[in-house]
Amino acid sequence: MSYCIEYTSEARQDLRDIYTYIAEKLLVPETAEKQVNRIMDAIDELGEIPFRFSLYEFEPWHSQGFRSVPVDNYIIFYQPKEDSTVYIVRIMYGGRDIQRQFEKTLKL
Repeated sequence: MSYCIEYTSEARQDLRDIYTYIAEKLLVPETAEKQVNRIMDAIDELGEIPFRFSLYEFEPWHSQGFRSVPVDNYIIFYQPKEDSTVYIVRIMYGGRDIQRQFEKTLKL
């Protein structure tokens, strides 16, 4: 069974921010495009096997069923639901304060 993929507005903004940072600040647009494509490819795979990756270890997100998958230096946070939908919640650089960034995220 395939799951439908839906992005939160924060996750969509995260993708734009990743591209903009690499393309405009680091001045390597080709790398930015490749990085975003790798992230999106990993997200597409979640539609087939959403429970493959472990639950995020910190509360309150653990008990809400948030999971994470690393892609290079980034982490995709997502939440598979019983309605056959995978919600992409955030996509963050692994070197950031993840807990602080998550506190800004709306709960689904």
